[in-house]
Amino acid sequence: MNKVGKVGLVVPTLNAGNLWEAWLKAFAQQSRKPDILLLIDSSSSDGTVAMAHAQGFETKVIPKSAFNHGGTRQLGVNLLSDAEIIVFLTQDALLANPDAIEKLLAGFADEKVGAAYGRQLPHQTAGPIAAHARLFNYPPESQLRNLSDRQQFGIKTVFISNSFAAYRRTALMQAGGFPVDTIMNEDTYVAGNLLVSGWKIAYCADAQVFHSHDYSFLDEFKRYFDIGVFHTHTAWLQQTFGGASGEGWRFVVSELRYLMQYAPWLIPSAMLRTGLKWLGFKLGALHRRLPHAIRSGFSLHKTYWLHTVS
Repeated sequence: MNKVGKVGLVVPTLNAGNLWEAWLKAFAQQSRKPDILLLIDSSSSDGTVAMAHAQGFETKVIPKSAFNHGGTRQLGVNLLSDAEIIVFLTQDALLANPDAIEKLLAGFADEKVGAAYGRQLPHQTAGPIAAHARLFNYPPESQLRNLSDRQQFGIKTVFISNSFAAYRRTALMQAGGFPVDTIMNEDTYVAGNLLVSGWKIAYCADAQVFHSHDYSFLDEFKRYFDIGVFHTHTAWLQQTFGGASGEGWRFVVSELRYLMQYAPWLIPSAMLRTGLKWLGFKLGALHRRLPHAIRSGFSLHKTYWLHTVS
């Protein structure tokens, strides 16, 4: 690949738990490590910070109440002012191969690529519903998307995940950086701005991490409530790239086919989850009509509501 400049890594953490030792071991085995390693920790009460510091990470500790998906990552961007490419990982995204970061950085060989993200594989302990979600959203074929691809991919054109992604500083700052007041999906927000600004997004299917969630019914509802809130505040995304309903139905059909083959006894559970997602999304879209306490109770990201009344 073309040589990139200095590379930085930002990892937001909070009580990383039992997976953290394996995470650090997988990172230590990488064939291409970033030049600057930064951990932004939300005041963990376990050994997360000490273990990372022992592995060469610079650490920045912030109050738990100060964490914001976009704002905290933009803090990392600002602190790594010398980095041309900034990689983001989460504490539960386990690098799957020793060349995972190297493969992700290869996405920037095209000078018009403003962001690249890797493939997320389900954890070995993932249930069928969680496994399907990863297989659906992260196919085995790489993609290179630009604004014109919205005719083919719709809202999926702006799909990206900061659980394992990297950004070209020039492109990120041209796109306005990460929003400092969004409830979630700061990566989607930036992806939309990048594409509108003329940059490309690379999906690098051979850059892989293990990352999946077995959400409870309540967490599914809360997560989609937050997604509804996000899209209400960023209506321009759906206006520019298309609505999410078509992609949602495609997911439901794919999930049913997957479960019929591998776990038919989970179909009732999947249908209930679909209903809860729909309800959560609709209520999130109407959140301004709800009392503030209800908004916070319905939300998976409660600290967001400490700083907003909208």
